[in-house]
Amino acid sequence: MKIYIPEDYRPALPPEATEQSIQKLKWSFQNELADSLNLRRVTAPLFVLSGTGINDDLNGTERAVSFPVRDMDGCRAEVVHSLAKWKRLKLGQYRVPPGHGIYTDMNAIRADEELDNIHSLYVDQWDWERSIRAEDRHLGFLRDIVTKIYDVVRTIEKQTCAYIPQIEPVLPEKITFVHSEDLQATWPHLSPRDREREAARIHGAVFIIGIGMPLADGQKHDGRAPDYDDWSTPTDDRHHGLNGDIIFWNPVLDNSFEISSMGIRVDRAALLHQLELEHCPERLALTFHKALLNDEIPLSIGGGIGQSRLCMFFLRCAHIGEVQASLWPEEMTATCKRHNIILK
Repeated sequence: MKIYIPEDYRPALPPEATEQSIQKLKWSFQNELADSLNLRRVTAPLFVLSGTGINDDLNGTERAVSFPVRDMDGCRAEVVHSLAKWKRLKLGQYRVPPGHGIYTDMNAIRADEELDNIHSLYVDQWDWERSIRAEDRHLGFLRDIVTKIYDVVRTIEKQTCAYIPQIEPVLPEKITFVHSEDLQATWPHLSPRDREREAARIHGAVFIIGIGMPLADGQKHDGRAPDYDDWSTPTDDRHHGLNGDIIFWNPVLDNSFEISSMGIRVDRAALLHQLELEHCPERLALTFHKALLNDEIPLSIGGGIGQSRLCMFFLRCAHIGEVQASLWPEEMTATCKRHNIILK
């Protein structure tokens, strides 16, 4: 069991006030995000058909929860991992023009998660996707979108601290952009997770660019599926990738804290290149991939922003189970309770 117990932990709010604050935070954040990025809310599926390529395989090892559908001749459906590909299909179906996009409440089950302070079987996030032009596929555009998202986060942190005075703001004025290649060069003796921790500790908030491409030591900073984020396009002679993670320093957990994975999505060239790098060209026969190759879906940028993660951060909670209902090992529940961490 992996669990971190902050010394002398006391929740900022009693359980009933925490529930009220979660509602307020979620409502405020999604509205601010939609206004900032020109997004409209849409309804999302809980499951999609297996074998279409629409579901995301994240790091490529996670099992999807699946079941047969009786009235569809036993075809299997699987609970979504995220909606990166589904959102691009919807942008095309709705004919969403560049500069505008969609967002939705995504709920998922990730049965293979290793449960700890920030990982749960249940995932809830705002999945968003925005149409872009071919000329937007560059680092400057990515940085601009990340900055807009970060400004929304800081706005909500300020609002939270205003109505919960016992919570003080911790985020810096600006987010720092760093490349995964530069982190590896600076701390070659550290693991990718420890590099993230050092960067977040030093800067307070970082966006790590280029996650998925092998680094100088042959290892990836972290895994990424080959068919949604563009992690391979060169951006100069030393760096690759048009994607990344938003990571904060979490003072309660004394650790780095990822709140979003996002990026400019693959175009035709990046898709072909990344499928080749990952040795899975057979995916080109799948529904989503054929649509992309045939220019039937728009170029886009998008990502997911953890709802429970953000609420946990804003309310200075020590465990994600304080802000969402899920299943936890009995030993974890008992240990947390002894230290004033009450899991739902």
